[in-house]
Amino acid sequence: MIKESEVYPIGILNKPHGVKGEITFTFTSDVWDRVEADYLICEVDGILVPFFLEEYRFRTDHSAILKFQGMDTVEAVQEMTGLKVYFPHSLTPQDEEEEGYTWQYFQGFHIEDAQGNGLGVIDSVDDATENVLFEVGDLLIPAAEELIVNIDHEKKIIQMQLPEGLTEL
Repeated sequence: MIKESEVYPIGILNKPHGVKGEITFTFTSDVWDRVEADYLICEVDGILVPFFLEEYRFRTDHSAILKFQGMDTVEAVQEMTGLKVYFPHSLTPQDEEEEGYTWQYFQGFHIEDAQGNGLGVIDSVDDATENVLFEVGDLLIPAAEELIVNIDHEKKIIQMQLPEGLTEL
């Protein structure tokens, strides 16, 4: 069984495309193409399920048309409309430069201050504005590169030098 801590969100499935079982996919990261992944993970009724790719083609820089194995009709993919799409941390290249990651990749990472004090786990990432925020419980932490001291991808820990008083707000 795939655990939520093993994946991070990369997009959402939209509406069916054509009549042969294709579906549009809006993504925030193209990591699935860069590593030539065989599958994507979708959340179906609260369960993370892998769906194997038969083929795909890009429409824009942030959307693609996907064809999953075994999904050959518009009715089959109609039920997938609106599903969140995830990608496994284990398939994400660890040797990429930090800017190769999207902020969504860090969902599920632990945040520590520069002294090593744990602040919590990143529940979600708010990237709706130019000022991206890590949501850690009730705490909102700016996801700014200049505040990040160290990232341990293996242990899933981000150490940050936060402005004084930020955690008391």
